[in-house]
Amino acid sequence: AILMEAKTGKVLFEKAPDEWVAPASITKIMSLLLIMEAIERGDLALTEQVTCSDYAASMRGSQIWLEPGEIMSVNDLLKAVAVGSANDATVALAEKVAGSEAAFVDMMNRRAEELGLTNTHFTNSNGLDSEDHFTSARDTAIIASELLKHKLIIQYSTIWMDSLRNGKTELVNTNRLVRFYNGITGLKTGTTSKAGSCLAATAERNGLALIAVVMGAETSDKRFASARTLLDYGYANYTMHTPNAPDMPLEVAVKGGTEEKVQAIPEGITSIVIPKGYEKSITYTTDLTPTCEAPVEKGQILGRVIIKANDQEIGGYNLIAQTAVEKMTFFKALQRLFFGFISL
Repeated sequence: AILMEAKTGKVLFEKAPDEWVAPASITKIMSLLLIMEAIERGDLALTEQVTCSDYAASMRGSQIWLEPGEIMSVNDLLKAVAVGSANDATVALAEKVAGSEAAFVDMMNRRAEELGLTNTHFTNSNGLDSEDHFTSARDTAIIASELLKHKLIIQYSTIWMDSLRNGKTELVNTNRLVRFYNGITGLKTGTTSKAGSCLAATAERNGLALIAVVMGAETSDKRFASARTLLDYGYANYTMHTPNAPDMPLEVAVKGGTEEKVQAIPEGITSIVIPKGYEKSITYTTDLTPTCEAPVEKGQILGRVIIKANDQEIGGYNLIAQTAVEKMTFFKALQRLFFGFISL
C-alpha cells in the first residue's frame, strides 16, 4: 500500500510499496493514460466510432458484452472502462489507438519506462491474470498521478451510475467511494483470483490531492476500508503550503561581464506538503552566491531558498539568473569606449 500526494509525489505512508503484485484491472490506469494522451494529441476524438473486433468481444471477466462488429463511440467505451471496468471495451479502445492490443501493450511498457517505473511490466491492456504481468503500489500511484494531469478523466472516473445503448446497459461504478467519500476523484478498482482486491482511490480537498493504493486485500470491503483510512489519515495530518517569494530585488555581482550585476529570481515556486500545525514555524533561509564569473546564462542557478519548519528542512526552490550576461572581451570594451566618445 502507499499514500502519495499527486502533485508533488510526496509519500505520506507506505507498506511494501515496491513488491511485485498482480494488478488486475488497476492495469487500466495505464491504458486510460495512453487513451487520454491520444485524445490530447488529437489522434482520437470522443465522438469517433469504434468497431468491435472478434478479439475484443472475446474478453472474459467484467464486460459490457460487445458483439463482433458492434459500433460504439469512444465516449461510451471510456464510460464502460472507467465506470464498469469493461475488459472488452478496454481492448476495443487499445486496438483503436495502436492498431492491435499487442502494439498497445508495447506502448504501455514504453510509457512505464518513460515514467521511470522499475517494478512494472504489462502483457495485456485490461488486467486479466497473466504471467509476467505485474506492478507495485508505488508504480501504480505514479501512473495514477500522471493520469490525473488529464482533467478529462475525472469526468468519467467520478460517474456513479450511467447507461449505454440508449439505457439498455446499466453502468454502476465499481469504486463505491465515488458515492460516499468527500472530494473523491476516482480512480480504479481491480479484482482477480491472483491479484485479490485492489484499489487506487484518489481525492482532492483544498488543493491537497491524494492517491491511496491498496493491492492484494483479502476482500472488497477491506480494500475500501483501507483506502478510506489512508485518505482520512492524509487529510487529518497534512496540508498544502505555498512558499513565499523572497524580497526583491536580489542581485549578484558579475566578474568580467558586460554588466556589473545580474538579478536572481525564484525558479518555479510550487506548493509543498507539510504536516498540519507547521505553518507558524516556517522559516526561509536565502543562500545566494555574492559573485559569479561571466558569461552568465539566463536561468543559471545562483542560489537557493531553504524552507524549514520546526528546524526540519521541508522544501526549497532555486534562485536563477533573470537575464544572460556576456563575457567582456577586448573588442567589446573597445566598442563601448568608442560609442562613449561618440555620445560626447
